[in-house]
This record gives sequence, C-alpha cells and structure tokens, in this order.
Amino acid sequence: MALPYPHDPLLAGAFEPIRMECDYADLPIEGALPAELEGALYRIGPNPQFAPRGPYSPLQGDGMIHAFHIARGRVAYRNRWVRTRQWELERAAGRALFATADPRDHDPQVAGVASQGAANTHIIGHAGRLLALEEGHPPIEIDPLTLETLGPYDFAGRLPANMTAHPKVDPVTGEMVFFANFPTRDFDGALALHVADAAGTLTRSIKVAGPYPALVHDFAITRDHVVFVVCPLTLSLARLRAGAPPIAWEPELGVHVGVMPRSGTCADVRWFAAPPCMVWHVLNAHGEDGRIHVDLCQQDAPAFSGPDGRPAAEASLRQVLTRWTVDPGADAPVSVRRLSEVVCEYPRIDERRVGLPYRYGYVAALGGPGTGDLLHRAIGRYDHATSEMALWRAPEHCAVSEPVFAAKPGASEEGVGYLLATVFDARRNASHLAVLDATNIEAGPIARAHLDHRVPAGFHGSFVVRQDAV
Repeated sequence: MALPYPHDPLLAGAFEPIRMECDYADLPIEGALPAELEGALYRIGPNPQFAPRGPYSPLQGDGMIHAFHIARGRVAYRNRWVRTRQWELERAAGRALFATADPRDHDPQVAGVASQGAANTHIIGHAGRLLALEEGHPPIEIDPLTLETLGPYDFAGRLPANMTAHPKVDPVTGEMVFFANFPTRDFDGALALHVADAAGTLTRSIKVAGPYPALVHDFAITRDHVVFVVCPLTLSLARLRAGAPPIAWEPELGVHVGVMPRSGTCADVRWFAAPPCMVWHVLNAHGEDGRIHVDLCQQDAPAFSGPDGRPAAEASLRQVLTRWTVDPGADAPVSVRRLSEVVCEYPRIDERRVGLPYRYGYVAALGGPGTGDLLHRAIGRYDHATSEMALWRAPEHCAVSEPVFAAKPGASEEGVGYLLATVFDARRNASHLAVLDATNIEAGPIARAHLDHRVPAGFHGSFVVRQDAV
C-alpha cells in the first residue's frame, strides 16, 4: 500500500514528487514561440514513486524524465519514470524496497539484489541515442519520442562498469569523452577515462590513479587535454562499517587537479595542488599559451559533515563562478580568480564551444546552498568580454531550473539562440517551460508553455535537435 510522503523539505513544495505519467499534445502558449525552434528539451531528476525507506536522499530517488517536444510553434509534453530494475521491483511490491540514503535500510526482500541505480542525474543525446545517467551505474537508454526505457546501455559490451553523469561532447570531432568514479568498486581513488567516437563506438578506455577516494562529479576537456578536479569529499567504507559518515569532508587533503593529454595514457597525468574547496559542476575549459583555464562553480565546503560529524558552516556552502588557471611552469601551478560575486549553480554553455575559447556562460542564480533558500530564483548570463553577469529574476513565488542553450538554426555565432528552463510557480503549484532570448535574457521569457502540474525540482537536462518532434 502506498503511503504519504514524509515531512521533508526535499519532498515538499517545488520538490514534491508527482505520482502520474501523462501526455499533452499541445500546451497552452503565452507569448511568441520562435517558429524556427525545433527539438526536444529533456529534463531529469528524482521523483520517488513511493515514500522512501529511512532518511531520504534525492541522489537516489527514482529518475523521471520530462520531455518538451517543440516544433512548428507548438509544444508537446510527456513524462515517464525510468524503469530500472529497482523501479520495477518496487512497482510490483507497491512500496519502497531500496533505501535512498543508507543501504542498511533496504528491505530484506531485496537483500543481494543488484540495483541499476536511479538514473536520475542527467540525460544526453549522442550518436542518435538518448541516455539517462547517474554516477554509479551504466547509462539507461531511452526512446527519444516515447520515453520508453530500452534498458542498460554498455556500448556493445565495451563499457565495463559505471559512467559519469557529465560527459563532454567535442564539437569538432563529435567524440564523447567521459569518466567513471570508483570503476572497479575498490574505492581506492581510481578513475576510468573513456572515449566514444561520433558514431557512438567506445574506442578508448584507460584507468587513472587518483590521489584519494573522492566523489568526483564533473570534469573538463580542452582541444588537447582532459582535466580532473578531485576535491576532498571522500568516501570510506571503514567509516560506514564503524557507524560514522561514509561520505565526509576532509579539507586537510587539499584539492588535486589532474591534467592529461587527450591522446595520452595514465602515465602522462600530472597532478597539481590547489587550496581546499568543493566543485560540483564545471562550466568549460580551454587552453591558452600553454595554460589551461577551467571555469567552474566553487564553494568553500559542501553540505557534508567531517568524519567527526561536525557540519560545515552554512555560509561556506554558497557557490560562485570562478576561473582556475593551470600553469605548469608557475611557482603556484593553480591560480584562482573569482569571475562574479553572484551566487549560482548548474553552469551551462553554448555546447558548440565545449573545450574551446568562449564568451558566454549560463547559470541558475540567486538561491541554493548557503543562501537560506533551496531554490534558484534567477537565470544568469556571464559575459567574459565584459566580466558582467546579466540576470533575469523570476517573478515572486517562482523558481527556475538549470538553463539549457538551444542554438538558433542557421546561426553560427556563439550565444545566438535561446535558453530553455522550467519555472515552478508556487501560487499555481504548477510549472511552465520558459523560452528566453539568450542575447537578451534581462527582458525575460519571450514565450511560456504552461503545464497544469509540477515539474519537480531536479538536476540536469539537454536540448536535442529533432525534426519530427511533434
């Protein structure tokens, strides 16, 4: 029997799960939807189908996909859960069986059952496939039109284990470069680097020895290098067995930045020390005169306690856009410079500039950890040419998702296109898709496609160009 969700701020308001799957052929549109905008915005995030067992962690809530298919001035919507093994077993049982926070809270009925994970963190298109991603397992392939779960995808048996939630697609070669954290489950700090060619064939896999067992969520590529950012948020099975926090903040370990040639081997990785901080998401990176610039959202400490259970100070959780410059010949090989004082997260770019020099970065801003507000209230565009952050502030009682860039068809200039984001309106307890002109975000949405229900606050999304979307 399904039970009510417990009282938890991460299961209420904008985060409250929805219990239904539905289809809308035509959403009501306010404003003028650009006629040339054609494709699909896919968003994914946690949406547990049943009240969780034990404490709730959204990192393991069942993944749900929300698809907005845009074509010929119309927007169609469809949402579906990702039907992992975990989801199927719980649907059959009519209740939660797998805990989201502590595996010791799993129902005995699933003792020894291997989970396929939650598939709830990111969703990307590459080589004609749509993949739902998380950190600890292989991707789950999704039908891009029906959102049917096609099953785990292992690159024709060539992917031995898990895959990062943040692969990078080289806009010049079409290659998808990605890594895996803890690929052998030895929890020794190792990382695995993989490359799939433009046709989706896995062509290269190497193992990299990391400095310590850390939760590495994102990384960067340039035209010539791969850059790993290892922060001292560590995972320890010994702590778990002792009843201490398995994930803990250990700043005394420092940050290690690993740089490897794209064509190199594990022996070519060079590690450089940086001051302790936490990085969840990278905006972009590029090379310049023998140096590498890495732009990212940086916070002083994450929302995890130390090994002794002592929590981080609230103010240290705030994130700001920062540039790290790696100069192997300098006395201090990693220099740090703040780009903006605007609190922000979920950085995105015009993905035609991945790994290349670029001008614009887009963020969800004004809210999030360390601000006293779990939600983001604005969308920002950072301009490297002017060093300014332009903002569109959402109306009162509204919260925004990560902005995703969609290029204007036929326009090759960086940043000419649209930003797509879902906006939750607490007054309506419903969401809408907002479309902004990326060259003038301060003016606010030029079009809104309205739903009559929530798109629960989630993680990431992608815009995939399709001509037969509606």
